[in-house]
Amino acid sequence: MDSGPVAAREKVRKFPTTPGVYLMKDSEDRVIYVGKAVNLRSRAGSYFLKAAQTERRTADLVREIADIDYLPTDTEVDALLLEARLIKDIQPRYNTELKDDKTFPYLEITTREDFPRVEFTRSPQLKGTKLYGPFTSASQLRETITVLQKIFQFRTCSLDIEENDERWRWFRPCLLASIKQCTAPCNLRISKEDYRKDIQKLRLFLDGQRTKLFRDLEKEMQEASKNLQFEKAAALRDQLKALRSIELRGEIDTHQQPEVFYIDPKKGMAGLKKILNLPEIPRRIEGMDIAHLQGGETVASLVQFIDGLPFKHGYRRYRIKGVEGVDDFASMREVVSRRLRGLQQKGESFPDILLIDGGKGQLNAALEAMRAIDIEPPMTISLAKREEEIYVPGESEPKRVSRHSYGLRLLQYVRDEAHRFAQHYHHILRRKSTFDE
Repeated sequence: MDSGPVAAREKVRKFPTTPGVYLMKDSEDRVIYVGKAVNLRSRAGSYFLKAAQTERRTADLVREIADIDYLPTDTEVDALLLEARLIKDIQPRYNTELKDDKTFPYLEITTREDFPRVEFTRSPQLKGTKLYGPFTSASQLRETITVLQKIFQFRTCSLDIEENDERWRWFRPCLLASIKQCTAPCNLRISKEDYRKDIQKLRLFLDGQRTKLFRDLEKEMQEASKNLQFEKAAALRDQLKALRSIELRGEIDTHQQPEVFYIDPKKGMAGLKKILNLPEIPRRIEGMDIAHLQGGETVASLVQFIDGLPFKHGYRRYRIKGVEGVDDFASMREVVSRRLRGLQQKGESFPDILLIDGGKGQLNAALEAMRAIDIEPPMTISLAKREEEIYVPGESEPKRVSRHSYGLRLLQYVRDEAHRFAQHYHHILRRKSTFDE
């Protein structure tokens, strides 16, 4: 390895293990690459491993590194935002060359609407918006929007809402309003002025003016309390608490709740009614997935969607107890039996659709479990990942629908969320077993 990369590698060993942004420089002290990290020492150090030196996408970059610096941040969210600002200001050469064929994603706030929208976009508008970015990670930007929506309760839908149009007072808000992730301007539950104040707070946060934001929130909370507006004061207190929680804990996974829906949920549910020939539009979907721990231990996940949106309070995790070794079919029989028997004993309704991750074998295992406990099965289907085919009981051939179908995309979302939740449980138990050794 050249002397430049060697010196940089030694410098990285003294980096902190906290979140931040690292800046790689060439021999002329020009910044050639900007990256973010949850753990600065680990992430920046990975560029100096043997694999990085031979990997096509990074080999040229590594050879040019003569120096490396870092800027610490309080949280992973802050690191993501700072990285975007630096890339926009500096425009490092390798950030452009190492990206994929798609354009960088942006966070876009519409500014010419009565109730501005906050959106993820790869094709930003030229006028009428405030842009933040570019960001290097589409998935982390989506997750960050979800985190921020829990705090600032902005809308992400595409509805054209006008404050003076009284028809909106009769509009039924989506689930986000019920779980307090949106102030429901679609039902005129918030004034144009108050909603724009919330958007201004969001912009202060995105601009890195956290001290001013905290000061403004404290002042507004005190004024509300003084004027006996206790509900408003409590909401501001909760907002401050949530922001400080990000500051203290900082990891996106800690806060992320996947209620932001990027496919129209109503169209998705209507699409499923048509695909599955249901008598009415379904309201509740539950998805199941199986994951294996090293050594053979098996876990399962259950996620719940209501009106086409994830409902995290309905998520469940299971450790498979009655199956020895790796047996997906037997594991699926156990978790289906435990879930439906539990609902039956509590007198609770079954889901309108039960989605099993897998092909015909997994579907049959689920149906066998229901027959064994003498339960009339709800609409139970499986989704095979390879060809995205939908298996339905009583039909010898799977349903093949357009990859652009809203119904299929909703099923994919449920399936992928069940898989993510199962893998997350898998990682928790794996870390626990490592620490217990």
